Amino acid sequence: MSEPNPSVRTVQRGVQLGVTAYVLWGFLTIYWKRLKAFDAFELIAWRMSCAGIVMAVIVTARRTWPNIVAALRSGPTARRLVMASVLLTLNWGSYVWAVTNDRVIETALGYFIAPLATMAIGVFVLHEEPTRAQRIAFGLAAAAVVILTISYGRPPWIALLLAGTWSLYGLAKRRVPLGAVDSLAGETFVLFAPAVLAVVAFSTRSGSVATTADTGEWILVLGTGVVTAVPLMLFAAAAQSIPFTLLGPLNLLVPIINFGLGWLIYDEPVPPDRLVGFAVVWMALLVVMWDRVATHRRSAVPEPVG
Repeated sequence: MSEPNPSVRTVQRGVQLGVTAYVLWGFLTIYWKRLKAFDAFELIAWRMSCAGIVMAVIVTARRTWPNIVAALRSGPTARRLVMASVLLTLNWGSYVWAVTNDRVIETALGYFIAPLATMAIGVFVLHEEPTRAQRIAFGLAAAAVVILTISYGRPPWIALLLAGTWSLYGLAKRRVPLGAVDSLAGETFVLFAPAVLAVVAFSTRSGSVATTADTGEWILVLGTGVVTAVPLMLFAAAAQSIPFTLLGPLNLLVPIINFGLGWLIYDEPVPPDRLVGFAVVWMALLVVMWDRVATHRRSAVPEPVG
C-alpha cells in the first residue's frame, strides 16, 4: 500500500491537532468553574499575564525572538496581531464570564454555532465554494437563532459573541505570516502589559485573587498560562494546515462537552422550547458532517489505473 501524499498527511495531522485542542477546551470548563469565586475579568487578566510568561519561555527555548520582533515592527503584521489579540481577549472574556455565571449551556450554543460561522467565513471571505448541504445548514442556523431568541427572551448574545469572535480569530490567525507558536506568542505579548496592569488594579480590591485565594486556587490561577497556551498552539497549527470548511465541524467537540457539563453536572435548565432551538442547530451540524464525510469518502476512492 502506498503512503499518502504530503498534502493528505498534512491534513490528517491538522485534524489530529484540532481534535486534541477542542477536547482540551471542552474540559477547561471544569477548570474555570473551580475559580468562580473570583471576578471573571480579573481571571482573564491573570490568564493573559500567565500565558505571556509561558509563551516567553517557549520562544526563548525555540530562539525565535527575532521573528516576533520583526513581525511587531512590520505595520501590516503588527496590526493583524493586534486584531487577533483583541478577538482572543473578547472570546476569553465572554467564555470565562459565562462559565463563572452559570451559563455553561449558552457557551455550548456559541460553540455549536461557531463551526457554521467558520464555514461562512470560508465561503464569503476566503471564497471557498459552498456545497448545497452548507447552504441548508446556514438556513437552519438562522432559524435556530430566531427560536432561541424567543426562548431566552433576548438574543443569545454570549453564544453569538463566542461564535463570532472565535471564527474571526481563526481568520486573523490565517493572515499572520508567522508560524503557529510565534503567532500565538506575538498575540500574548501584545496583551501582556495591559493584562499585568489589570492584575495590579484588581489586586487592590477585596475578594481578589491576591487577597483571598488559598494554595489550591493559586495553583489553578498560575496554571492558566499553561492550560491556555497548549490548546491554542494546537489550534493555530491546525488552522494553518486544513480548510476552514473542515476545521469548522471539528469544533463540535467543545459544545458537546460543554452541553453535557452544563446539563448533567451543573444542573442548568434546558426547557423544551430552548431544546428545540438546540435541535435545529444540531440538524444543521449533522447536515454539514454528513456532507464532509461523503466528500472525504469520495476523495479517498483511488483513481482507476489503466
